[in-house]
Amino acid sequence: MTSALLVIDMQQGLCTGEWAAHDIERVLQRINDLIDRARAARVPVVLIQHEEAEGDLVHDTPGWQLVDGLHWRPDDPRVRKATPDSFYETELGQLLQQRGIDRLAICGLQSDFCIDTTVRHALALGYHVSLAGDAHSTVDNDVLRAEQITAHHNWVLARLQAYGTRMEVVPAEQIRFGG
Repeated sequence: MTSALLVIDMQQGLCTGEWAAHDIERVLQRINDLIDRARAARVPVVLIQHEEAEGDLVHDTPGWQLVDGLHWRPDDPRVRKATPDSFYETELGQLLQQRGIDRLAICGLQSDFCIDTTVRHALALGYHVSLAGDAHSTVDNDVLRAEQITAHHNWVLARLQAYGTRMEVVPAEQIRFGG
């Protein structure tokens, strides 16, 4: 199998200030470890950035930029998206297909939107998915605290039995990259 690491929405506007995701420092540390291990295994790191027409995530504004401290490189493929689905109306599917990718490790933000939606679409497209259960996060909402939301999505996504053994939720340190 050929792998890629998808790093979703690790942007200034979602990692700092009013909308900073829960436990973001630890999440960033785990994501950087995943990035470093992916690079050591010669696995592509694909950076996905959310954008909106107005607000903190307008393309090329300070909030849209990748968060300070993220171990990204200028030659990493970058995908712009405007919905929670990293595949919808983006070049992600084509980028992965051109590289012969069939296995995805996924991490980033927000557990209840972009992580959940991208994982489900990846599975529907036939990818094997390893979700780094401790390397994604979100913010509190009116019903649940962020840590509850993340735990809930880990529990649900790990039980998507219709996809058989193509889905796993594991700690970031247990994700293995291979050719």
